[in-house]
Amino acid sequence: MPRKSQQTESESVYSVHPSVKMIQSWITSLPDKTGRSLEEWVKLVKRSGPRTEEERAEWLKKEHNLGSNMAWWIAGYVDGKGVEDGNPESYLKSAPLLVDAMFSGPKEPLRPIFEKLLKVGKKLGKDVRVCPCKTIVPMFRRHVFAEIKPATRTRIDLGLALLDMKGGGRLIETGGYAKRDRITHKIGLSSVEEIDDEVKNLLKIAYDLDK
Repeated sequence: MPRKSQQTESESVYSVHPSVKMIQSWITSLPDKTGRSLEEWVKLVKRSGPRTEEERAEWLKKEHNLGSNMAWWIAGYVDGKGVEDGNPESYLKSAPLLVDAMFSGPKEPLRPIFEKLLKVGKKLGKDVRVCPCKTIVPMFRRHVFAEIKPATRTRIDLGLALLDMKGGGRLIETGGYAKRDRITHKIGLSSVEEIDDEVKNLLKIAYDLDK
C-alpha cells in the first residue's frame, strides 16, 4: 500500500506558526554561528554534559559561551523537548490535534463556535494564516490580528487587535494597547448565533489594520 505523503501547508486549513519557521532558520544557522550543527551539540551534551536540563544549560553557557536562549533550547532538546518546534511538517500534523485537545471534554460544545470563527476569518483574505497553539488559536496577516480562546466551558473569547478603538457593549478593552500588546480588545461568544454582523465587521477591521 502506498505511503501517504505528508500534508503540506497549502493542503491544510492551518498554517505553520511563525515561531516554527524562526526556529527552523535558527537551527540552520547554528553551524555558522557556533561551529556545530544541532545534532553535533546533542551528541556533545549526551557525551560530556551534566544530567539535568538546568545543569546542561549552565554548562553550555559557561563552557561553550552559548547565549541563554540557545543554551536552554539545546539543553531541553536533548530530552526531546521542542523536537517539533522547528519542523513545519510536524507542526502541521500536530495543529489539528492541538485544536481537538482544546475543544475536548467539557469544552467540546464550543467547537461549532470555533469552526464558524475559523470560516469567517479565512474568508477575510488569502493571506490569513491560522496557527493553533496549546491554549489559543491565533489568526495572522502580517502579525496576529485575532485570537480564539476557549475561556470557560460555555464561552469563547475572541481577542482582536484594534489599537486604541473605544470599547463598548460586547467589545471589551483588555488594556493591551497601553501595554503594547497586539490584542487590545475581546468579545465573549457563547453561541454560533452571536457571531453576527458586528463580530464579522470587527474581525474585518482588525484584519485591515494589519496591513
